[in-house]
Amino acid sequence: MPAQPPSPTSNPNPGHRRRPAAGGIQASASHGFNTPSANTGVVVPGLSHILRRRRSANGVLNTNGATNPSIAANPSPVDASQPALAARPATSAVPVLGAGRSHRIRLVPHLDSNRSLHFEPISRDVREGDSPLRIGRFTDRSGMGVAALNAQNTNKLAFKSKVVSRAHAEVWCETGGSFFIKDTKSSSGTFLNHIRLSAPNTDSRRFPLKDGDVLQLGVDYQGGTEEIYKCVKMRIELGREWQAQANAFNTNALKQLKALSSQPSSGKPASKGAISKSGISDCCICLFSVTVHQSLFIAPCSHVFHYKCIRPMLLMHHPGFSCPLCRTFANLEEDVE
Repeated sequence: MPAQPPSPTSNPNPGHRRRPAAGGIQASASHGFNTPSANTGVVVPGLSHILRRRRSANGVLNTNGATNPSIAANPSPVDASQPALAARPATSAVPVLGAGRSHRIRLVPHLDSNRSLHFEPISRDVREGDSPLRIGRFTDRSGMGVAALNAQNTNKLAFKSKVVSRAHAEVWCETGGSFFIKDTKSSSGTFLNHIRLSAPNTDSRRFPLKDGDVLQLGVDYQGGTEEIYKCVKMRIELGREWQAQANAFNTNALKQLKALSSQPSSGKPASKGAISKSGISDCCICLFSVTVHQSLFIAPCSHVFHYKCIRPMLLMHHPGFSCPLCRTFANLEEDVE
């Protein structure tokens, strides 16, 4: 009769009795859970957790005290509650654009002839060390006109002329309020006081700008017969912010104008009440006040108007003029002697 194979549950070594493992330890070894002790009720760490701690402790430092390269390559996450040890660079060391004083530059048309392109005056307040103003040809990608685009406080100055390159020149301000300009590879050239800054398609060196300088962008194409082929001629105004404010000159001129308009026609000195009644306080056409830094028109009868308000009446019957206040007729081209 053949021998029967031993059953799986039979012990091959009858001399050695195997103690069965506790169910809590097996569960902790297989799942890594913490189990409470049977005697004390204290939570005992799982076997896998103990082995993991022992392996990590052995892997941090070897017998020679050297760092484990695997740990160094994958550092453990830093606790957010601990203060950072690495010192960051100070923010003051990083240069900040536009940290200096602000200076105004104004570009106005140069009215030496009718051949140059007409444009509205452009003003910009530029800080020392700020990004440069970029001068170039106007492209109608934004859907707004060239005047509306230049009216925005941006670093782009656009001109609607085909002799101006897309990136024609740059203007910037340095420490002390000094303005500079350079040509940025324009094809038709940049002229400062009738001198070209560089050859075509070549960057120029920087040139200083002064108040009253004449700047020209490009040259006329086909004689400049069409508006879009005319060059752009402008005059640079620097440091003239005081003219737009009340100063000793324009305040005194306004006082003299008010005194002139308040004089009676008989030539006798007027009383204090008559001066306050007949003095120029506002324009009778737009009803806005007459003050400094305005274009005014003084009629022969000494009545004062804003030139923008009275201009249609001046052109309607030129050279004849009838005052809208006193109906006094005057010939505007009459000899002044």
